[in-house]
Amino acid sequence: MFGDFMGMMGKLKETQQKIEETKKRLDTVTLSEESADKLIHITITANREIKSIEINDELLKDKEQLEDYLVLYVNKAIAQATKVNETELGAVAKEGMPNIPGMDMFK
Repeated sequence: MFGDFMGMMGKLKETQQKIEETKKRLDTVTLSEESADKLIHITITANREIKSIEINDELLKDKEQLEDYLVLYVNKAIAQATKVNETELGAVAKEGMPNIPGMDMFK
């Protein structure tokens, strides 16, 4: 039993290391969100760090529209990045979960 426990702890530590490596890799994965009319373009990492926001000069003439676009497309970019982030980290965590009776909800 003690050997099983030590094996589980080793696997958990290995999984934690893989999760940290995945987080670092996700810093290099960039995603883009752009309005259909191409007036705003947002680039974000899979770790939800905004890298750039490009705004067409036409959008600068209408403050209210610009604000609406920023809220809408920043939220879309964050949602897209969150989905990629959760999928990647979830796969690593699921792969590394030890076989603990009653904990099969992660499988």
